[in-house]
Amino acid sequence: MAQFRLPDVGEGLTEAEIVTWHVAVGDVVAVNDVLVDIETAKSVVELPSPFAGTVTDLLVEPGRTVPVGTPIVAIGEAAEVADAAAEEKAPEMLVGYGPKDEASGGRRRRRAAVPAAVGATATATVERPRAAPPVRLLARRLGVDLARVPCDGIVTRRDLESFVRSHDGDASRVAGDAAAAPAPAPATAPAPAPSAGDRTVPHTAVRRVTAAAMVASAFTAPHVTEWVEVDVSRTVELVERLRGEREWRDVPVSTLHLVLRSVCLALRRTPELHAVWGDDALTIPEHVGLGVAAATDRGLVVPVVPQAETLDLRGIVEQVGELVAVARSGRLQPAQMAGGTFTVTNIGVFGVDAGTPILPPGQTGILAVGAITRKPWVDEHDQVVPRWVTTLALSFDHRAVDGAQGSRFLRDVADLLHDPALALTV
Repeated sequence: MAQFRLPDVGEGLTEAEIVTWHVAVGDVVAVNDVLVDIETAKSVVELPSPFAGTVTDLLVEPGRTVPVGTPIVAIGEAAEVADAAAEEKAPEMLVGYGPKDEASGGRRRRRAAVPAAVGATATATVERPRAAPPVRLLARRLGVDLARVPCDGIVTRRDLESFVRSHDGDASRVAGDAAAAPAPAPATAPAPAPSAGDRTVPHTAVRRVTAAAMVASAFTAPHVTEWVEVDVSRTVELVERLRGEREWRDVPVSTLHLVLRSVCLALRRTPELHAVWGDDALTIPEHVGLGVAAATDRGLVVPVVPQAETLDLRGIVEQVGELVAVARSGRLQPAQMAGGTFTVTNIGVFGVDAGTPILPPGQTGILAVGAITRKPWVDEHDQVVPRWVTTLALSFDHRAVDGAQGSRFLRDVADLLHDPALALTV
């Protein structure tokens, strides 16, 4: 009999939740048959079987979160497993599973020595990473284990911020063993103990990562938010006209897609809004990784449209539609959420007029789009007329973006939505 252990699915994660079993005791499975869906901190992933044989036991019930390496299913008569050594090696042979070593071309990370796993014989000494007191305080606030931060002997603030950005707020990869570190004093009184009638809703992995990302962003980037009210009647009319055209009848174009296109155009004139702040320099990416916030049953996720500035309106519609559909199915992969340089969140779908969005860690700008509603508007002839109006709210990192730059970018987006014909001149 062979036991299949929960593998590291290539995301550097330490645990996952068992969501749905696709097999039952007594089922005969072949190699690469899907056994189970697991939820990591980023997405729901299907795990294929590394063995052929008969399922003899399901070792973890749905809803439980277990560490990587935990036996989750037992399979008898496994033709592909000759001995225990092969059993241990099999999960690593699956595509995308297991950490890369130097021989396979994986990048070696510098890190301090860490203690052996509980119950194992220690083969390395614990080496306390060196860092200045302010850096240690910031690490505790962010929940970062300094032993995991690559450095040249001493962990600097730049090393720490670069580490947080590179992991995009992924709590399980950033925190590591930091839970053992003393936590900062709470800013508010502790929550009261639940009473008998209270309902407890366990945090999902996505919710935990979102919380960690928001804390990391709040402590590392000084936020400024500006907003503007815009008459978008011409954009609304353009969308309706496109929907009536034969070439666009099967394309689900909306005002949000014109907002995304306008953002890409406005970034041409003010690229600082999607730059990356560093202690020594501001890095302006060659391409726009356009994040589009999507509400799902598991929480907020932000799929990214790569090289969005190279796409026309139809291309944006198609790519966003595919990504959001995958996100809401719960099967968005980590690679589809990586590389974001600027994010748009559409709070208008909930009937909300405006908000002050928080930056995703490592990004410099985020735009919130409010509800498009019918309002009285004073036009250029001083006449009060009914128009379609929305509010745009832009938050940006004031280290990288001056007020003039933020205002210019927001004004550019607003002008393009007020008169989408301007896009032909940009």
